[in-house]
Formats: sequence, C-alpha cells, structure tokens
Amino acid sequence: MTKRMTIACLSLIGFLIITILVLTNEITSFDTMIGDGVLNLRNPLLTAFFTNFTHIGDTIPVIIITIILLLAFYQWRDRILILSSVAATVGLNQGIKHMIERPRPPLDIHLISQGGFSFPSGHSMISLCMGGVLIYFVWTKLKKKNWKVFWTILLTILILLIGFSRIYVGVHYPSDVLGGYCLSLFILLIVISLVRDHFKGESKNDKDDSL
Repeated sequence: MTKRMTIACLSLIGFLIITILVLTNEITSFDTMIGDGVLNLRNPLLTAFFTNFTHIGDTIPVIIITIILLLAFYQWRDRILILSSVAATVGLNQGIKHMIERPRPPLDIHLISQGGFSFPSGHSMISLCMGGVLIYFVWTKLKKKNWKVFWTILLTILILLIGFSRIYVGVHYPSDVLGGYCLSLFILLIVISLVRDHFKGESKNDKDDSL
C-alpha cells in the first residue's frame, strides 16, 4: 500500500469514528470543551476578521476560485483533478449532511446567518479540497524546495483558519470541522490517485511526489 493510500484509509477511518461519535452523542463533551474555548476568544477585532474571512468558503467565492484555477492550470489532467475533487467534495458533503441531519449550534451564538445542517462542515471540506489541490500542484510543479515549503505552510494556515472560523462564528461544532477535514482529505487523495493513474506518463514536466 502506498503512503497516499495509507493516509487516505486513516482519514476515512477517522471520519467514520467521528461520525459514529456524532450519531451516538458521545462527542458532546469534546465539542463543548473546544467550542467554549474558541468562543471565549471572541473580541471585536477577531470578530470583524472572522465574520468576513469565513465567507471565503461560500458558494460564489468557491465558484470564482475554481474558475481561476481552471484557467491557471491548462493541462487536462490538472483540470480534471480540480473539477473532480471539488464535485466529489461538494456532492458527498451535501449527501452526508442530509443523511445525518445534525442541527447546527444554538442560534444565540451565531455571528452570521447560516442555514442547513451541521455535520460535516462544508466550508472546512472545500477549503481542504482546494488548498490540498494547490499544495499538490506546488509539490509537483515547483522546483525550489524553499518555495514548496513556503506555499505549503501558507495554504495549510489558510485551511486551518477557515475551519477555525466556522467554530468562532458559532455555526459549527469542532467535530463538524474535524470530520470535514478527514472526509475531504480522503476524497482528495483518492481523486489524485485515480487521476494520476489515468494520465500516467502523459506529463513529463511534473515531478513525481510521495502523495
């Protein structure tokens, strides 16, 4: 089993465990402890930042970012990777949300208006999906390791901040975010594997990678 598939399997197992804990309400104490800790950090400066920053994962920005990526990466393999990962992430997120139907946190802690169900977090999933795709491109297309490390750290911070923002603005439980990350990582790695296998040998410019 490759490193990529090992991480994918562990991510899926993590998601399934979190899902079971959500369905059995055994994760309530974890959500309360982490959630209360995040809410205690609220102040006017952070609130102004996160109530705007969190909208990066909204539908319109995601569509715009996807179009920009499709224009920036013109190889068919790259475009299929982008579209497949985004479509699979959004599709599974909505499907699982309507299967589990977990209510969102109480309205009195919401800082923004947000409908729908809570688990798993769609914003967390799409941020890891798109950020993960970019990290993959960074490691397969850039030559200098320093730039690879720089962009990987920056994109990872953005991914984590979007997940954190969903808890901060009160529309998701911590387990929604954690579960979303696990499921999105699984989807991304599976899509990468399928696309790489299908287009194997067609691009000589990209370097091979461990993921």
